[in-house]
Amino acid sequence: MGTMIIDGRKVEFTDEKNVLSVIRNAGINIPTLCYHSEVSTFGACRLCTVEDDKGRTFASCSEEPRDGMVIYTNSGKIKKYRKLIVELLLAAHCRDCTTCVKSGECNLQALAHRLGVTSVRFENTREIRPIDDSSPAIIRDPNKCILCGDCVRACEELQGIGALGFAFRGTDAMVMPAFDKKIAETDCVNCGQCRVFCPTGAISIRTHMDEVWEALADPNIRVVAQVAPAVRVAVGDNYGLTKGRSVMGKIVTVLHRMGFDEVFDTAFSADLTVMEESAEFLNRVQAGIKLPLLTSCCPAWVKFVKDQYPEYLDNLSTCRSPQGMMSALVKEYYRDPKNAGGKKTVMVSIMPCTAKKMEAKRPNSFTKGEQDTDIVITTTELIRMIDNSGIDFASLEPEASDIPFGFGSGGGVLFGVTGGVTEAVLRRLIPEHNKVALDAIAECGVRGDDPIKEFTIPYGGTQLNICVVSGLINARKVMERVKAGEANYHLIEVMACRRGCIMGGGQPPRAGMRTKAARTRGIYSADHMAIIKKPDENPMILSLYDGFLKGKAHELLHNKSY
Repeated sequence: MGTMIIDGRKVEFTDEKNVLSVIRNAGINIPTLCYHSEVSTFGACRLCTVEDDKGRTFASCSEEPRDGMVIYTNSGKIKKYRKLIVELLLAAHCRDCTTCVKSGECNLQALAHRLGVTSVRFENTREIRPIDDSSPAIIRDPNKCILCGDCVRACEELQGIGALGFAFRGTDAMVMPAFDKKIAETDCVNCGQCRVFCPTGAISIRTHMDEVWEALADPNIRVVAQVAPAVRVAVGDNYGLTKGRSVMGKIVTVLHRMGFDEVFDTAFSADLTVMEESAEFLNRVQAGIKLPLLTSCCPAWVKFVKDQYPEYLDNLSTCRSPQGMMSALVKEYYRDPKNAGGKKTVMVSIMPCTAKKMEAKRPNSFTKGEQDTDIVITTTELIRMIDNSGIDFASLEPEASDIPFGFGSGGGVLFGVTGGVTEAVLRRLIPEHNKVALDAIAECGVRGDDPIKEFTIPYGGTQLNICVVSGLINARKVMERVKAGEANYHLIEVMACRRGCIMGGGQPPRAGMRTKAARTRGIYSADHMAIIKKPDENPMILSLYDGFLKGKAHELLHNKSY
């Protein structure tokens, strides 16, 4: 333990990695643009600069704390310095803030207001660059880039993709894919983590809200929504509700008020995924073929396998994702003229994930030549639509999802967190359904925030080796070990985003450690409150297999190829 004097106050510190962390722990909100605790320290923006008692200034993010330091975080010199930095950033930045998709949520805009930057004395001499809209998931606007490097580090250090990097030097420096390619021409998996870390509007979600509004306005269209498990724990805090609280009932209400004809719960089709994937898993284990089974729920992970490990394509589960299964079911249900009622059906998927926009357009996401998921919007887009509608979300009374596809088990809800798919599959495999058995599964090693979780469970005289991974850079580590013969698994679950879908690329981006933990608790709490815990005990699922799905299950619930 050491002590330092910060703005005249004695502050103790222990194992903080930098002075910035000590300052923030002392309750001082020092500004930053390029600092994130989950990636390496870059020190590009210099906004966290502080002054010591000798008049020396330094970036607090890259300075190790030392006993006896005397720090001033808000001296006259530092105030002028920070204000000048923001002014210079704005001078080389597109300032169409009122029409920017990030307006009101932009860190640079917020800092300009906080630091009192009301005018910019310098002319923007940077060349206007074309907007890259080649991706189905994100939009890159290099004119709004401030060279903080957040997107570069997120893509390289968290995902191990490296689709973005720095080019040129000095005043000519830019962030771009290698050789200035379009982002769609790179190994980008559309996970959206670059967008999560970008503090401005340089990388944003490719939005499809207008298409949804147009469909809702057409009386000849039946608009059906499905809502993913992770969405329900990320909407409420935007409206002053408790962080991580499940607001699925309010989401159903607001969607009905906005004009959606039916609102279904993707936890229902997650139950279907568990039923199909657990059967596929057991068949492979018994036959000893195509192991390890790789989960296929995450489209960014699927693309990662296609691009980086094509020799393991046959190991991917043939099951469609819960989004794919739900959309295929709904479209098939309304192909019957008696159900269609003379209306065209438009399927809108509300997801925490930008990569789902890509998945919807994959050829294996079509049934009978028709695209199953017509429009994908993210949680962030849903919030904007709610705001646009003017409905007071916080005061809404909750409603239940519609039938026949609106009732999911607790296992289906677990798909929102890392390890959730595996936990739901393990619930399906055991014959017991008592609390002791379910608690044993929860405590076997499947839960927790560790990016790589390995454990072994007995089943039918076999020891099943299981690996649960979140973050694609960690998936690469695991796959390299499998490829080298250093690891032997029966099942590998991978979610591209750290901590799973609750931190997907389409979720509201301002999420610190408390918010991340609250979202995880929210998912587990929703499971805890669910009457039905196991997908195979969901009566709506069993009824579906006994009737509607007879003779259609493989066509509607499985991919033909990758």
